[in-house]
Amino acid sequence: MNIKPLKPELVAYLKQHRLEKKFDKAKQLFESDIHHPSLNVKVLEPKSLKIYSFRVDLKYRALFFIVDEEVEIISVTNHYK
Repeated sequence: MNIKPLKPELVAYLKQHRLEKKFDKAKQLFESDIHHPSLNVKVLEPKSLKIYSFRVDLKYRALFFIVDEEVEIISVTNHYK
């Protein structure tokens, strides 16, 4: 499943938090196997919105939704804030 190019503000967030390499690695895993165990993909509450997350590292997660077999990352967040 392909991930659409990130919006500029998400790219800036990744740079600011020095997550570019970790995100690229997670993205490659995601695109080859969405169910890879290290990604820990989850559907968020309320489930009816169909917003999902995958792990970038232990502290950060990428939030996304799926439209027409394409993934759009809508946010990268600190999982513990």
